[in-house]
Amino acid sequence: MKFLIYGAYGYTGQLISKLSKEKGLDPILAGRNESKTKDLATQLGLAYRSFDLSESEKLIEALNEVDLVLHCAGPFSTTAKVMMEACLETKTHYLDITGEIEVFELGASLDQKAKEAGILIMPGVGFDVVPSDCLAKYLKSKLPDATHLELAFMSESSTSRGTALTMTQGIGKGGAIRKEGKIIPVPHVYASRKLNLDGKEKNFVSIPWGDVSTAYRSTGIPNIMVYTAMHPGQVKKMKTVQKWKWFFNLGFVQNYLQKKVMKTVTGPSEQMREDSHCYLWGEVRNASGKSQSAKLITPEGYKLTAITSIMIIEELSKNISQIGYQTPSMLFGADFILNVENTKREDI
Repeated sequence: MKFLIYGAYGYTGQLISKLSKEKGLDPILAGRNESKTKDLATQLGLAYRSFDLSESEKLIEALNEVDLVLHCAGPFSTTAKVMMEACLETKTHYLDITGEIEVFELGASLDQKAKEAGILIMPGVGFDVVPSDCLAKYLKSKLPDATHLELAFMSESSTSRGTALTMTQGIGKGGAIRKEGKIIPVPHVYASRKLNLDGKEKNFVSIPWGDVSTAYRSTGIPNIMVYTAMHPGQVKKMKTVQKWKWFFNLGFVQNYLQKKVMKTVTGPSEQMREDSHCYLWGEVRNASGKSQSAKLITPEGYKLTAITSIMIIEELSKNISQIGYQTPSMLFGADFILNVENTKREDI
């Protein structure tokens, strides 16, 4: 399968591009900055294309060369729609590494068009949302009549520049949960709970994570909430942000915050990626109060994103069993994540 990595010179795009080369794959690298794209392609001995997503003719031309695109240029709430629509036009399979609810919902809304075009649309083939999606699917199998799903995660690593930019864009939007099948906006730090994922009890708060969208389609469970570990000091800051949410949506404030991210955030080092882990927890409950819970330990999140995105491309190269909108666990099952080395799942 011929594929293109767009956003190849970004933090995560580079990890994926380098792993592709190590695996003996031959992707075309692409991005809007020609110098950065060319430098990476030369380093890896790969072909490259340079274009902005607004250059529709160049975009269509590049997609017509390949069977699949792995879209790595966020924030995806800004970039995914253009790429998805171009994939529908060129009949190119679409993958990305988003964790943004609105992008998953966009992909799901294009299900019928994707089927008519004969293509697969699968956002979220990295840490967002492969491990949590597989965990949700597994818990559903343990309690088929579950009505409520709660997921939580924490990482020992830091964030990349792209992730930080996405978080900055979302700071003025608030949170989100799924209630009775519908996505409901809620305040920041809407809910909290104590969990022990790594041997120490920590404070977790609800966040608008991608599983609010994907887990519903993977499991059919109508009530979903996702948590992440957060220091009490950060919780206090988020509550202040909630009161001033309108302010953080102002253009000049967003510009200031994004410039600060560009200057100060670089992403985890190679050593941190190798030494760190991610911890996930999930629990389902049914109407009578019966529950089932499990934990999942995986490699560091950005390392995992590179691994799972390439795993999925390799699987799709063998066979695409279903087209249209899919989540990772819908297509590959709950145990797919266990194929990643140093990943463990445990019932609790």
